[in-house]
Amino acid sequence: MTKTSGTAMTPSRGEVLRVAWPLMLKAMMLNGIVVIDAYLVSSLGEPAVAALGLAAAFGNLLLGVILAFSTATQIRIAQAFGAGRPAALKTGVYAGIIINLGVATTGVILVWLFGGPLIDRFAHTPWIAEQARAYLNVFLFLIFIEAFSQCLGSYFNGRSKTVIPFRSYLIGLPVNVFVSYSLIHGNFGFPALGVMGAAVGSMVASLAQFSFMGVVFFGQYGGHLDEKGWLHDTLWTSVKRHLVFALPIAGTFVSNALAVYFLALLYAKLSVNEFAAMTLITPWINLTGFIVTSIATAAGIIVAQMLGSNRRGGELDDFLKMAWKMAFFGAFVVSLTYLGVCLGSEVMYGDLEAETRAAIYSFLPFLLLLPFPKGSNTMCGHTLRASGDTVYVMNIFVAAQWLFRVPLTALLILYFDASVTWVFSLFVVEELVRFPFFHRRLFKGDWKYRLQND
Repeated sequence: MTKTSGTAMTPSRGEVLRVAWPLMLKAMMLNGIVVIDAYLVSSLGEPAVAALGLAAAFGNLLLGVILAFSTATQIRIAQAFGAGRPAALKTGVYAGIIINLGVATTGVILVWLFGGPLIDRFAHTPWIAEQARAYLNVFLFLIFIEAFSQCLGSYFNGRSKTVIPFRSYLIGLPVNVFVSYSLIHGNFGFPALGVMGAAVGSMVASLAQFSFMGVVFFGQYGGHLDEKGWLHDTLWTSVKRHLVFALPIAGTFVSNALAVYFLALLYAKLSVNEFAAMTLITPWINLTGFIVTSIATAAGIIVAQMLGSNRRGGELDDFLKMAWKMAFFGAFVVSLTYLGVCLGSEVMYGDLEAETRAAIYSFLPFLLLLPFPKGSNTMCGHTLRASGDTVYVMNIFVAAQWLFRVPLTALLILYFDASVTWVFSLFVVEELVRFPFFHRRLFKGDWKYRLQND
C-alpha cells in the first residue's frame, strides 16, 4: 500500500525494499567473488595469494572508479525516468558508456605504463611479480567489459529494476567459480594457468553478466535507438554535462580509496595484537555497511525519480521520513551484528591472544553506536546526490577524511602512542563531524530545487 499526500502517491516501504534487496545481495556477491578467487588460489600457496593481492589492488581501484562514474549515471537515469523523458534516458546511458570507456582507457594506459614497475618493486620474489603481471594483463580486458556492464546495471537501477543486475550476478558467480577453478588447476581438460586463471574466470563471468543485461536492454527497450535527439542538443554537449555531474562522485571515491590506503599504513604501526584486532573487525564494518547503504541507495533512486517528476512537496517529505525509519532499523540490525561478532570472536577466530581479545571487546561501545550516525549520514549523502548536489557531498567526505580522520589517526599512533581503542573511536567521531554539515544542508531544503535549475 502507498499513502497519499494531497494528490500524489508516496512510495511505500515495499517499494524501497524491492529496490534495495537486490542491491544489497549484489554487493555482497561482488565481495564474495574476491573471497572465492582468493580461496581458489590459496591452494597454490602463499606466494600465489600474494601475487593475486598485489595485482588485484590495481584492478580493483580501476573498477571502483568506473563504479563511481556509473553511480552518477544511475542518478541521471533515475531523474530521467521520473520525468518520463525518453531522450534523457537515452542520453544518460550512452553518455555514461562513453565516459566509462574514457575512464577505462585512461586507467588501463596508466596501469600499463606504471603498474608493471610498481609490481616489480613491491613483489617479494620474481615469481610473484611474474604471476601478478600475468593476472593484471588479463584483468585489464575485464575493465573494458565492466565499463559497459556497470553502466547498463546503473540504467536498470535508475529505473528501479535492480533485480536485473542482480540476476546477472547470479549468472556470473557460478561461471566465475567454474572457469577459475578449471583454469587455476587445469581441471576438466583446461590448461593450468595458475593465478592468471582467476583473472580469466573473472573476465568470462563479467562478459556473461554484460551479455545478459545487453540482451534485456535491447530486448525490452530497443537500446533507445529509435529515440531522436539528445537531452542537451548534441551528444558531445550531453557528455560534458554528464561528466561535470559525475566528477565529484568519482572524486569522493578516489579520496576514500586513498584515505583507506594511508590509514592501513598507519594501522600497521600498531602492535601486532592491536593491528590484528583492527584487521579482524574492519571487514565486518565493510560487509554490514551494505545493509544500510542498500536502503540509502534505493531511497536515493526513488528521490531522484520524484524530483524528476517535480514531486517536491509533502509526498517527498513523507517518503524521506519513512526511508529514514527503515535506515535506522537497518542500523539497529547492524549494531546487533557487531555485538554478536565481538562476543563470538573467540569462537569464530579460534584461540586469540588475550591482548587481541581485549582490543576487540574495547571496540564494542563504538561499534554499537557507529551504525546510527553513519546510517543517517549515508541517507543524507544519497538524498543530496539524487538532487545533483554532488560537490557539497564530496567536500564533506574529503574534508572529514583529510582534515580530520587521517591526520588525527597519525597523531594518535605516531606521536601519542595511543591505544587502539582511541584509534578505533575515530570511526564514530568522523561520522559525528560529518553529521551537522549533512543534516543542516538537508533540512535547509534548497537541494529540492537544484535539479529544476540544472
